[in-house]
Amino acid sequence: MPDDPRIELPPAPEDQQGKAVAVWREDVPIETYAPADPDAYPAFLEARVYQGSSGRVYPLPFYERIAETRAPVRWDAVHLENRWLRLMVLPALGGRVHVGYDRTADYDFFYRNNVIKPALVGLTGPWISGGVEFNWPQHHRPGTFLPVDVEIEHEPDGAVTVWCSDHDPLTRMKGMHGVRLRPDRAVVELRVRLYNRTEDVRTFLWWANVAAHANDHYQSFFPTDVRFVADHAKRATTTFPRASGRYYGVDYPARADAANPDGDRLDWYRNIPVPTSYMCVGSDDDFFGGYDHGAQAGFVHWADHRIAPGKKQWTWGNAPFGWAWDRNLTDGDGPYVELMAGVFTDNQPDFSFLAPGETKTFSQYWYPIQRIGPAHQANLDAAVSLSADASTARVGVAVTAVRSGCLVRLGAAGATIWTGRYDLAPGSPLVTDVPLPRTYAAEDLELTVEHEGTTLLSWRPRAATAGATPPEPATEPPAPEEIPTTDELYVTGLHLEQYRHATRSPESYWREALRRDPGDARSAIALAARRYGDGRYAEAEELLRRAVARQTLRNPNPYDGEAYYRLGLTLIRLGRDEEAYDALAKAAWNAAWRAPAHWALARLDCRAARWAAALDHLDAALAAEAGLLQAHDLRVLALQRLGRTEEADAALAAVRRLDPLDWWARDLAGLPLDCDAPTCLDVALDYASAGFAAEALRVLDRAGERLADEEPGAPDEWRRPRSGTGPLLAYHRADLLTALGEDAGPALDQARTIDARYCFPSRAEDALVLTRALERDPSDARAAALLGHWLYHHHRHEEAVACWRRAVEHDQSDVVAWRNLGVAAFNVRGDAAEATACYDRALAVAPDDAKLWHESDQLAKRTGTPPEQRLARLEQRPDVVAARDDLTVEYVLLLVATGRAARALDVLTGRRFQPWEGGEGQALYAWEQTRLALGREALAADDAAGAGAHARAALDPPESLGEARHPLANCADLLLLLGDAHAAAGETAAARDAWTRAATADGDFQEMSTRPYSEMTYSSVLAWRRLGEEERATALVTGLEAYVAELRATPARVDYFATSLPTMLLFTDDLPARRATTAAFLAAQAAELRGHPDETRARIAEVIAGDPNHLGALTFAQVRSASQG
Repeated sequence: MPDDPRIELPPAPEDQQGKAVAVWREDVPIETYAPADPDAYPAFLEARVYQGSSGRVYPLPFYERIAETRAPVRWDAVHLENRWLRLMVLPALGGRVHVGYDRTADYDFFYRNNVIKPALVGLTGPWISGGVEFNWPQHHRPGTFLPVDVEIEHEPDGAVTVWCSDHDPLTRMKGMHGVRLRPDRAVVELRVRLYNRTEDVRTFLWWANVAAHANDHYQSFFPTDVRFVADHAKRATTTFPRASGRYYGVDYPARADAANPDGDRLDWYRNIPVPTSYMCVGSDDDFFGGYDHGAQAGFVHWADHRIAPGKKQWTWGNAPFGWAWDRNLTDGDGPYVELMAGVFTDNQPDFSFLAPGETKTFSQYWYPIQRIGPAHQANLDAAVSLSADASTARVGVAVTAVRSGCLVRLGAAGATIWTGRYDLAPGSPLVTDVPLPRTYAAEDLELTVEHEGTTLLSWRPRAATAGATPPEPATEPPAPEEIPTTDELYVTGLHLEQYRHATRSPESYWREALRRDPGDARSAIALAARRYGDGRYAEAEELLRRAVARQTLRNPNPYDGEAYYRLGLTLIRLGRDEEAYDALAKAAWNAAWRAPAHWALARLDCRAARWAAALDHLDAALAAEAGLLQAHDLRVLALQRLGRTEEADAALAAVRRLDPLDWWARDLAGLPLDCDAPTCLDVALDYASAGFAAEALRVLDRAGERLADEEPGAPDEWRRPRSGTGPLLAYHRADLLTALGEDAGPALDQARTIDARYCFPSRAEDALVLTRALERDPSDARAAALLGHWLYHHHRHEEAVACWRRAVEHDQSDVVAWRNLGVAAFNVRGDAAEATACYDRALAVAPDDAKLWHESDQLAKRTGTPPEQRLARLEQRPDVVAARDDLTVEYVLLLVATGRAARALDVLTGRRFQPWEGGEGQALYAWEQTRLALGREALAADDAAGAGAHARAALDPPESLGEARHPLANCADLLLLLGDAHAAAGETAAARDAWTRAATADGDFQEMSTRPYSEMTYSSVLAWRRLGEEERATALVTGLEAYVAELRATPARVDYFATSLPTMLLFTDDLPARRATTAAFLAAQAAELRGHPDETRARIAEVIAGDPNHLGALTFAQVRSASQG
């Protein structure tokens, strides 16, 4: 597809022309590849690893397909410009800055993607490249493909801020970022407010993810004191900018040679062949950025390193694997790098805490630079570069505001070498060569920029440090029983909780601490917090009372009030408000818990119409945490109830100034609730929690009206995705009406009949109202099904199963409940027959549902159904198979396994696949296995040319697969086939060349990690033997056997530091069985290479007995049989 023209940015409207900062809202048409409808089933991805932490997406649905063709869509856009910069913000896509344009240089300092072309990269699927994505509270932003609310703020000096806000769909915290331009600065400021609007402690990270156009001339720059960088979770470290040793499996020192002396430098995009992250380990400076030496332009990011230590680069890699992802994400805009800036975090995952009601505020800044090269030092006023050889120094100075008559001075050892006065401005930098009177050490030079007697920036190069050793990488924590102290057990569990670890539970550490010391207060509180979160309030109370007993053993006034605070919340859930009041009052004795405790006390006071007491508690809460929005809002209501109208109006105006997108305050001000339905529900629950039932009902009605915005619009109109909130709104309404003694019948009727697609309850209040609905009407199938979703997500699996069984008892057409029962039967109870029966029931209800067909086939695969049976079943519904990539891949592999590779090739060549990040290689594997099978068939038929053609096609896969081979992946089997084809054609030299490449293929890259041996080792050994190198072949076999022994001796578990896994893991994986199967297959290969046919047959039989669908073993047996026969 030809390169697309740049997005046409509209001119400023008449009322904005001539303004120092113009801002307006105007749709922009952009060619768009729209995501297909998401999966209608709850995504219980309990073991999914994503970006090094949990990849659970519930209550959001998961998207699995993007449109293959594009169409124009009118995107809501907010435009912001001054005389130097032009920005475009897209509220519908998480409030991202999609365009950052330097008007002085005609240069996009942020990557401008001229199409909206999502790929399956995001937490829930769709994600687009380009611009600036604001990732919080985890990576990538859960709401990256969801809309934000917008408010435009005008300041007296002409500055403008475009505020974007939403409630995080996973945690319901409120994140707000404001994109700000000032009239007198060529600087983009991002003003951020992160607010924990929940009653519990939350964890978060913040990474502003900037994309920049990359090419062979693009260089990232970081402060010169950055000597080391680390991978995700600091699992690996290396030196910087020249990498020492292997990093991401790449031997960087070996890449530097006379022709490419900088080949080991990680700051050049061109040098990195594989997908790679690196994060700076420590810096005393506040800036970093990127620079395109070809365009002579780039950008600087600045933020206070004391709160913003995160400085990171990511790239897909400058090789076919990465280029394939570039094609997946754009039509013509090419590669990019991400230069991410982290606040309150220096790594991924690296989470910080946000207390209940706490607000964290900060700013980040970006500005373009021109001609000066990579900056060596920068602040908000200027960026400078300074380089020198024996006779000349090159000085570069770029400024962010008009600076007439700047004095630029170069000195050394206290003496001035050169000075000059220059009129500098954004887009008009100084770049000049300064003759040096003699040779100076770099660290002796000092460059100073002054304006009107004030030093804008001063820079002295740092002395080089030699022989520095990278810090030790992080290590996996020991098992709980191996940790010597209860203190370390608590800290380890806290780390796992804080970092949202996907495959290790903190509870085992806290339980071990409590086993050793049942009164250990910290572990009891931590475990109680988990029990509170999953709604097991009686267990939480017992643990908290145990903690209080320990903390008050000698002193009635504990140092920390958390146990009392959590006890108060728990007692409220248990309906014991008076006891809760006492516990919360005690928690308020401690400064750390004063604000949330008083906030909770005020809610109880309001419920009891104790308005004066509520006001006192709210004032106390706000004295401790001035940004606690809900306390501000509730204070307005308390003042109104006390008849203090003028004070209430003033308080409301104050909170509106504090946060113009506080929806509770907007409702109090009589402004329309134009937020989405889930946010309306949040506001309704805020009212309800303080006893304002009538107000809550009114807001619930408004939330129902907002559901209309989720209906499809015109073809070129982007609409808000379905939230699935309808049934919950009705159940909450019915619950409030029942509590008021009013008729809840119509609300319940609506709850049971309204569209329930994507209705996945997640709030504690959701579970409470659904439980009460079932208590009133045990036959309510809808309430039972929805409560089952909530319970399963919160690890209360058996209770969830009971709810789903009740649901299908009263509504046998509930396909979601039947499917969920199938998942639970396998994952929780280990009952494959029951799981199969439940999936059969689901398919009977929805026989055309391709998702069910895929999951059902995966279940059949996991339970040992032979490939012939699976294939026969899938061939009954070719239309269903064609609806999904994953099902098509399975179909192809089954065709290969059953000797129908020609048909498999037809299927593959007629389809365009869409991989998801971390799951690459599935379609490519099918392609390779298909071509291998056909190549071997051709060789057996004495068709050397055909065999060679299949081998070459396997080595050079088509773009339609959506992916390319990882540079570290071993393809010795393909090269061996190519060599054999050449040999059969009498092409000896070509054969030896292919065999040599096969023989020397080192290690492998599988399941997103490197490994020293794999199934490919077998082909390498054969290649050595074809080359007459028996000694080398034997050494490789010995190494393979040692590796098999190591596999068998090492317990099977998911890599602690995994950043992603190649499957979504819907069904629980039997890791020991899978490892045993892998070891048996490699042992079979080793036995064959040793000439032990009986051992080979035994091991192959072992593999197929454990996994009848093991394509490697099936193929190996077929090839072996053919060669003997």
